[in-house]
Amino acid sequence: MESGSSSSCLFQSIQIAFFLLFLSFTLLFSAFSFLIYIFRLKSLCDCDVCTAYLSSSWTKEFDKLCDWYTHLLRKSPTGTIHVHVLGNIVTANPDNVHHMLRTRFDNYPKRKPFSAILGDLLGRGIFNVDGDSWKFQRKMTSLKLGSVSIRAYAFEVVASEIKNRLVPLLSSLCGKDDGGLDLQDVFRRFSFDTICKFSFGLDPGCLKLSLPVSEFAEAFDAASRLSAERAMSPSPLVWKIKRLLNVGSERRLREAIRMVNALADEVIKQKREMGHSKDHNDLLSRFMTTIDDDGYLRDIVVSFLLAGRDTVASALTSFFRLVSQNPEVGDAIREDSDRVMGPTSGGLASFDKMHKMHYLQAALYERMRLYPPVQLDSKFAQDDDVLPDGKWVKKGTRVTYHPYAMGRMERLWGSDCLEFRPRRWLTRDGSSRPRARTSTRCSRPGFGCAWARTWPWWR
Repeated sequence: MESGSSSSCLFQSIQIAFFLLFLSFTLLFSAFSFLIYIFRLKSLCDCDVCTAYLSSSWTKEFDKLCDWYTHLLRKSPTGTIHVHVLGNIVTANPDNVHHMLRTRFDNYPKRKPFSAILGDLLGRGIFNVDGDSWKFQRKMTSLKLGSVSIRAYAFEVVASEIKNRLVPLLSSLCGKDDGGLDLQDVFRRFSFDTICKFSFGLDPGCLKLSLPVSEFAEAFDAASRLSAERAMSPSPLVWKIKRLLNVGSERRLREAIRMVNALADEVIKQKREMGHSKDHNDLLSRFMTTIDDDGYLRDIVVSFLLAGRDTVASALTSFFRLVSQNPEVGDAIREDSDRVMGPTSGGLASFDKMHKMHYLQAALYERMRLYPPVQLDSKFAQDDDVLPDGKWVKKGTRVTYHPYAMGRMERLWGSDCLEFRPRRWLTRDGSSRPRARTSTRCSRPGFGCAWARTWPWWR
């Protein structure tokens, strides 16, 4: 008994000593790397932008880095800046964006630093690969999502969630003194339910009246958050050592990803056993007809889960916030709805009827202009290049396009670029569908890409 107790104490002592040794090494390495980084880069550049970044003096005027970048880009004659200490060229110039995402798309991959950060969660999914693998998934996805049946299925999933869960939840709180509700949480639950049904054919039930806690949703949130936090490490070596030793945030990440993978694998196994059926319209079932590798299937579908969850939730949250701040927009949307459906019509609009609600579409476009799903996105130059505005790009340089800043450029949208004004997307008489002069044939999907040649029709 004493021998077992002594062995246990010895083992605990070794664990504590090992942990303290690792912690000391991590702190010393991080401090040393940071000092070398600062001293080396300060000697290379002392321009105003780099000085403001290194000293964090920009935080006195701006709460977010993207707002400071927007300020600098608005002042730049070309809509492009160079943060030398980061080796990062940031642009809000539509011609540059079109060049990166269309003309020289092959020269601007994501590269391994980005892929490594999200690799454990996304694996070989479309958002974490380049080259032939990306092209294959892009082509396959376009074919699957472009069909009429999949669009009808998506509309059916969303309409069912609205009718059977979202509306009853909101109705249950009407007229109550304590009827406050966190809309952002509601929309996160709504988007997770719908994207899971659409991707897996799985219903996590997050938006039931009791607002239950979903272990899968929590695991997915944790995996997404902890993967993103890797990018904030002083050096990639820090999180890689933690992953090797299975400690701290990397241990929690591994557990979260294990839970996500276990559920995805179980769903795939069940669908394999049931075989193909015309009644199974979810994305996973459709991909299973052309892909036999279950691990690859899991990576593809989880990538869509990641892409659809927070983007939809943030879009809905900011949209309703903007409408609440601009009541005249809400009135115009109701008038648009009455025009198409009739003032006394009940129930949800069909897909065709929604397609005729031009002002509603314009309001959604305007929200996307001011608050795009992805505020900025970075690529790395594979070879030396020159951007259309004359900026020289050295091989290996990080180049970031900034959709958030693009929506706030006065030279693109006019003096009212900071205002929420849906009518800028309509023709002069307001009777046509909202449209913009865009070049949407970009190689990589994204709202910023659609702006590569954007000028509003009506101001």
